[in-house]
Amino acid sequence: MAESFWAEDTVFSRSIVERSNREDDEEALRWAALEKLPTYDRVRKGILSIGEGQLKEIDVMKLDLHERRTLLERLVRIAEEDHERFLLKLKERIDRVRIDFPTIEVRFEHLKIEAEARVGSRGLPSFFNFILNTVEAFANFLHVVPSKKRPFTILNDISGIIKPMRMTLLLGPPSSGKTSLLLALAGKLSSDLKVSGRVTYNGHQMYEFVPQRTAAYVSQHDLHMGEMTVRETLMFSARCQGVGHRYDMLTELSRREKAANIKPDQDIDVFMKATSMEGKETGVTTDYVLKILGLDICADTIIGDEMKRGVSGGQKRRVTTGEMIVGPAQALFMDEISNGLDSSTTFQIIKSLRQIIHILGGTAIVSLLQPAPETYELFDDLILLSDGQIVYQGPCEHVLEFFKSMGFRCPERKGIADFLQEVTSRKDQEQYWAQHDKPYNYVSAREFAEAFQSFHVGKSLKQDLSIPFDKSKSHPAALKTSRYGVSRMELLKACADREWLLIKRNSFVYVFRVFKVMFMAFLVMTLFFRTRMHHRSPDDGLIYMGSLFFLVINLMFNGFSELAMTIAKLPVFFKQRDYLFYPSWAYAIPTWILKVPISAIEVFILVFLCYYVVGYDSNAGRLFKQYFLLLLVHQTASGLYRSLAVIGRTMVLAAALAFYALAVFLVLDGFILVRGDVKKFWKWGYWLSPLMYAQNGLSVNEFLGESWNKIMPGSNHTLGVFILKSHGIFPESKWYWIAVAALLGYVLVLNFLFAAALSIVKPLGKGPPTVSEDTLKEKQTNAGEEIQLSRLEGRNYHHLSTSRKKSARLHSESDLSYSNKKKKLVLPFTPLLMTFDNITYSVDMPQEMKVEGADQDKLMLLKGVSGCFRPGVLTALMGVSGAGKTTLMDVLAGRKTSGYIQGNITISGYPKNQGTFARVSGYCEQTDIHSPHVTIYESLIFSAWLRLPAEVDSRVRKMFIEEVMELVELRPLREALVGLPGVNGLSTEQRKRLTIAVELVANPSIIFMDEPTSGLDARAAAIVMRTVRNTVNTGRTVVCTIHQPSIDIFEAFDEVCILSRYIKEILHVINSIILCCIFCSCFC
Repeated sequence: MAESFWAEDTVFSRSIVERSNREDDEEALRWAALEKLPTYDRVRKGILSIGEGQLKEIDVMKLDLHERRTLLERLVRIAEEDHERFLLKLKERIDRVRIDFPTIEVRFEHLKIEAEARVGSRGLPSFFNFILNTVEAFANFLHVVPSKKRPFTILNDISGIIKPMRMTLLLGPPSSGKTSLLLALAGKLSSDLKVSGRVTYNGHQMYEFVPQRTAAYVSQHDLHMGEMTVRETLMFSARCQGVGHRYDMLTELSRREKAANIKPDQDIDVFMKATSMEGKETGVTTDYVLKILGLDICADTIIGDEMKRGVSGGQKRRVTTGEMIVGPAQALFMDEISNGLDSSTTFQIIKSLRQIIHILGGTAIVSLLQPAPETYELFDDLILLSDGQIVYQGPCEHVLEFFKSMGFRCPERKGIADFLQEVTSRKDQEQYWAQHDKPYNYVSAREFAEAFQSFHVGKSLKQDLSIPFDKSKSHPAALKTSRYGVSRMELLKACADREWLLIKRNSFVYVFRVFKVMFMAFLVMTLFFRTRMHHRSPDDGLIYMGSLFFLVINLMFNGFSELAMTIAKLPVFFKQRDYLFYPSWAYAIPTWILKVPISAIEVFILVFLCYYVVGYDSNAGRLFKQYFLLLLVHQTASGLYRSLAVIGRTMVLAAALAFYALAVFLVLDGFILVRGDVKKFWKWGYWLSPLMYAQNGLSVNEFLGESWNKIMPGSNHTLGVFILKSHGIFPESKWYWIAVAALLGYVLVLNFLFAAALSIVKPLGKGPPTVSEDTLKEKQTNAGEEIQLSRLEGRNYHHLSTSRKKSARLHSESDLSYSNKKKKLVLPFTPLLMTFDNITYSVDMPQEMKVEGADQDKLMLLKGVSGCFRPGVLTALMGVSGAGKTTLMDVLAGRKTSGYIQGNITISGYPKNQGTFARVSGYCEQTDIHSPHVTIYESLIFSAWLRLPAEVDSRVRKMFIEEVMELVELRPLREALVGLPGVNGLSTEQRKRLTIAVELVANPSIIFMDEPTSGLDARAAAIVMRTVRNTVNTGRTVVCTIHQPSIDIFEAFDEVCILSRYIKEILHVINSIILCCIFCSCFC
């Protein structure tokens, strides 16, 4: 029996070996065939394993979605486990033939950045300030009076080195100059700033190469086309940025391997070839970046914006990161890439970046706000900024030693990153003083910087800087000298493909315009019906001319939607233009050309419905001539609105310019005022008006027809000629062709103006920075009597110092432990308890997922979630990105207008009624959306007037608003302008508090807050959490989703609900302190 068993086992083993040998033989034969191909063909062919023992020779230029996924599944099945092994295999292949990776060392020496700012209320936007500033600027230009602007230092004489193959963390308190430093290193500083010192890459100065293509800067602002999916956004970016040096490296690699008779790993070979082919890198590289960023689960979801629901804030932040790292840049400058991300996702992303940098020789400096301890430990080096000066730069392991030498110690349960961001702050520094036998004195940023020069790390850095980089050691492929990543034609194709995609995604606008044209055609047909339209007298001609005028005006207004659509896309365009994704003309030409067919359809509907019904001349040739001329009118209108949109840059200004231009064109078109009645000083306007040529051309085309050939009594002229002359129109047929030529010229000129404006115009709102007198004094004190301003481009720091003085330290208030005593407000409310049982939420399965093989009709987003939220209790809703936190809050708040919701929701024991629930609940969005041109007090009073019951009189309403401002600590900022995010006005933390206040003035009993601490550093998050705690202390029910909480913020919550992406609920409503004990007992 045993002998039989072993015999069978031997046979089985032999069959496995034989099959394996056959597979190896087949692979060897296929590889031998590839080796015989010319180099150009050899780097395009590969062998892909598509199943059990099945090999397929493929052209990497023609990989489909299934083949790309099969490849990535074999290489990086689970990013957390397989990514490093994949990179090591890739590097091993390159090292075997001794090819060096290009590396970049970035140095900045004596870098100083200065700006001019207005002090006090002079910087606020008002009509008086605008006039006064204009007069003052003109007088200063004439050297009559000196400038009232004050010079401020953003970065003050700093030097350092960013080394390749090392991860560098950039930390610093708010307004320390982190963004300014990153922009300076990436070569993206505003031209309005005064910069001295120098930044070099491998010893080369900025003018010797193209820094925008050599380095990738990841902005802290998420600007994307909301209609595009995550995959489409990254694919477009990869297509524009190209493959860099990868193709040349692959060619050399293939040549050396052939000479050394080395056969590479087939999966690595296919991956490298697919990512090195221009045009095809958009597929495999995009899928790879989606995988390591954890975006593969939402790859086919639209990004969305303020008006469209799309991916979550954390996912959108990762899209911003992926948009830049999908390109071939070797140096990465990343600004606050963890905003909106949970700690585990941030850790995984930083870990993947660390692997890329260490293994493939990249250079990276990353700015983070609240890095968790495990994330902090992934970094090799640290740069700590404060008040524009480098307090520490060097290995992370020596930073605590440096501060210990200065007399400061990090507490045991305090994260090192949080300690570093607070230890240089005047309001937080004292709590870390460790030398209790000596009296504490505030240590300024300048004193820290001077002490660092004497520290052993500072001495080593100074010595490294004294030795210049040897340019001869710079890899030829390290620095990019070409302006764009791919050919001009490829960029034009990429922009055209994207524009066509956006047209399809915005099809509702164009369908609506078609229906509007049909309605206007119906209006024309009923107003100018042919049974009442005659060709007998000059009065009849006046009616016909009026109908032509109406057609022209209708088409001029029909193109007005181009104004709003162009303005909406400008922020993304400005970003991608400045990053050298494409030239302006490559964006402008598809925007114009691809909309010509839509314009042709709209004009076709209008003309061919109206022409014979109205009773225009029956000659078919004149019908097509009228159609062609009106098509040019519509194109002229579209070009005009697009150009004014770029020049105006905001809807208010662009609309004002458009209406002014349209009014001038209408008055001078020759119909309202005939040519003879136009004053001489306005004649130039008459000849420049495109509507004049349109009206002349249409009139000549109509009134020189056979229908108007009747000879006028007592005259040699026909009726048509008489009508034309009486209205100042030249009665010659050539004027139709003159009109065609003029309008065609306008179309070309206006679209050329559109392209030129796109090239020249800068984003609006980058005005000079503004500070208050208090801020000025504080900066002078902190910097050792030197004026400092860690501010790059136009952010309004009015009242910033005042708010800081009013915001007490987090730890001085017993680590966010507050009294449970309820605070009474002037307006009473009823505390409410919300319970929910077995909540499920699903949506129809997206078509893209069905194509990919999903066999279900519905996609389940929430799976049987149950729990309760109690009054006077602060509940944290936690979970990784995509776990369903925001979805659950949307369902409970009744904000989901689509999908399928099941389960029971009760409010204090009664079934929830959405009509009444909306009056007792508030919802603070993750995105802080406010009117930028009003003050904080005006925002609150507007919200209160709309949302409080009518029986609340004006006096009580104002008292309640004052109480709410006191509650959220906004009273010192009541007159501060809200402004635009990233441009001027309030800081991110102040906007968060305003968002909470806008909901509180509605006097809700239940408040949902979506990531109130996202995008804030530890100190700002503490201020916001104090506001949240104050709200809870009034007896309200408050639920917050949070990401990356520090231990202090986490302990501020009373109860926790944890959601999982797969289980959708792990723990619900458990005391946050007990939760720590549970996890410790489970994993220790």
